[in-house]
Amino acid sequence: MQRRAAHPQRTVAAPSTRSHNATSHPGLPPPENGARIRQRRICEAEGVEVSYEDVARGYEAPDGRIVVLSDSDLADLPLPSVKAIEVVGFLPSEQIDPIALDRSYFLGVEGAGARPYRLLRDAMKQSGQVGIARMALRGPERLVVLRVREEVIVAQMLLWPDEVRSAEALVAPAPEPRRQELQMARTLMTSLSEDFRLDEQHDHYRTALDDVVTAKLAGQEPPHAPAAPVGPVVDLMAMLQESVRAAQVARSSKKESPHAPGRKSG
Repeated sequence: MQRRAAHPQRTVAAPSTRSHNATSHPGLPPPENGARIRQRRICEAEGVEVSYEDVARGYEAPDGRIVVLSDSDLADLPLPSVKAIEVVGFLPSEQIDPIALDRSYFLGVEGAGARPYRLLRDAMKQSGQVGIARMALRGPERLVVLRVREEVIVAQMLLWPDEVRSAEALVAPAPEPRRQELQMARTLMTSLSEDFRLDEQHDHYRTALDDVVTAKLAGQEPPHAPAAPVGPVVDLMAMLQESVRAAQVARSSKKESPHAPGRKSG
């Protein structure tokens, strides 16, 4: 028998991440014009523009008929997860395939919900397990992973199993790597693992995009992409050896830097 725990108290969900995506306006006319192109909602039957507030949601049946759903219909769906988080089970976090993970939200509660919230949080921390739950957050019901981060329960959206595509036939057959090649690859992994800190990584795409936008606003020639290497790289061993050498040089330079952690500048 499957046991389920529902938490009817009011749950507060807040996005746990922020996007680096710059505001862009696709579909602009040629640069000499510069005016925006706006999308409009046109009724196919009457040919008139419809405002966003007047647009209803509809479901198309297999026979082509359309069923219109109002906001009250969607708010009153016969789902337990519409008004509560329905916990359906617990399992070790390593059993969650990262490919199924989607956007995450910090979860908080108000009033009387604080005590069961803390009970669930502390129990997951002590067990090392994560919770699997169903919840409807501003839309359809979703499967979520409940985990603890910095004393807060995080709900990370999961793709439904049938939403994850099969990876079969994506990788062409290849000969088994030689032992020397595998050893070189493992050496590269070790070199890149030493002193690596994920919190030191930065979004180079956003930086490059800002540089181009800034240059164009100033009427200057924007920076360009570096030239692509000439000729294909066909020697895997040479590529791995060069990668190992570059990683070792970078690590040595970091340790010798007067601003490296643990050293005092003279």
